[in-house]
Amino acid sequence: MKLLKKNQVIIYVIAVMLMVAGYLNYTTRTADEAIQVSSELNKTDEYANIGDARLVSSDALEETTNTTNDTENQAGENKTNITNSTNETSSNIETQQTNITSDDYFVKSKLERDTMYSQMLETYENVLNSSNSLETQKQSATEEITKINNTKNSIMICENLLKTKGFENSVIFVNEESISVIIGVQELKEDEIAQIQNIISREMKADIENIHISTK
Repeated sequence: MKLLKKNQVIIYVIAVMLMVAGYLNYTTRTADEAIQVSSELNKTDEYANIGDARLVSSDALEETTNTTNDTENQAGENKTNITNSTNETSSNIETQQTNITSDDYFVKSKLERDTMYSQMLETYENVLNSSNSLETQKQSATEEITKINNTKNSIMICENLLKTKGFENSVIFVNEESISVIIGVQELKEDEIAQIQNIISREMKADIENIHISTK
């Protein structure tokens, strides 16, 4: 009877040990699987993070590229504006220089013409004031003085009338019956030529065929 109880105790202990071993084995396996699953999840998160990092880097690169392109485009536009501004400035300077040169020509021409008339008037006045001059010489000098003054007045009237018609620069030279008119423009239209001829012909009592018009 005692032997039977002893054997039952031994069997009971062995059963308990087997149960404990089985439990430990199950617990260990579950822990290993949990660790493996956790590791795989961490790898997935890592890959996800890497993918996000690449996407951000790609966006940043695209943004940087766009910014660079915008900067280059703006620089190109600024360069174009500067170039255009420089060209416009150069064109304006050239135009101003051309206008100054043209203005100088007309101012100088009128000055030389008026100086010539002044010298002629002075010469004839000397004849009038000379005691050695004959009466016929004095009469001729008087007629020439009148003629010169009339010519000067007619020229002044014509140049002023031409200015009112839009021809800012003009100069008129009279040589006997021939009259030369120089207008400060690049070209003249047919109606403008006719307008100039009418003014000169009316104010200076000249025939149309004796009026010669040119541009400067």
